[in-house]
Amino acid sequence: MMLKISLVTVVYNRARTIERTLQSVFAQSYPQIEYIVVDGASTDGTLEIIQQYRSKIACILSEPDKGVYDALNKGICIATGDIIGILHADDIFAHSDILTQVADTFNQNKLIDCIFGDVAFVRDTKPNKIFRYYSSSIFRPARFKLGIMPAHPSFYCYKKYFDELGLYRTDLEITSDFDLLIRFLYKHQLRYLYLPQLMVIMNLGGKSTSGPASTVKINRENRKVLKENGIRSSYLYLYARYFIKIRELFIKKSLPQTY
Repeated sequence: MMLKISLVTVVYNRARTIERTLQSVFAQSYPQIEYIVVDGASTDGTLEIIQQYRSKIACILSEPDKGVYDALNKGICIATGDIIGILHADDIFAHSDILTQVADTFNQNKLIDCIFGDVAFVRDTKPNKIFRYYSSSIFRPARFKLGIMPAHPSFYCYKKYFDELGLYRTDLEITSDFDLLIRFLYKHQLRYLYLPQLMVIMNLGGKSTSGPASTVKINRENRKVLKENGIRSSYLYLYARYFIKIRELFIKKSLPQTY
């Protein structure tokens, strides 16, 4: 039986970038995609752009929300697929076969519960040049204490685990993805597989990459999440990972020709 992938995009006032994200999804070669777009009642024309493609989108929900994680939860609750994945409104898939490879990986590895791969960051001014490359190959569950986790936009997991283990917390502003991955991969020890390839191209400038203030907030929230999940850590550990981030600036990778 062919797996159905439910893909969720949450968006608020992204009229400038949302169409590129939508086109990236529509270009995917995999035939069993349930695409869900959750709009936070945008006021800049975003919803009008989305509505132009309503025939290609399984569900469009537009209403006020309590933030990105609340919107993600709404999309996951709507989803009817076997597998859940996300694609943020400023991001695109690295190539048109990403979801085909995701489905093939699950089909060929029946004992795994989730998969993840790599992401690349680009700047608005230079969208065809990688600024920073994040490889999830460095992840191990024990490294959560350092704030190291798989690249969240590359994370795909069976929907049943969102139902059984819980959704994204809405009391965390930036690091609810960190909390969810700890619960799934550390606390409940879901079986995972790393897919060694670039899966998503991300624009810099989101809440987690917007400067020193966000860095401080991320580490404060990360420390809280680690403590609540029984993982011993410290700010020394959490800030040490930024040496790894510096290394990521020097990883030489090329974007696919199609982008």
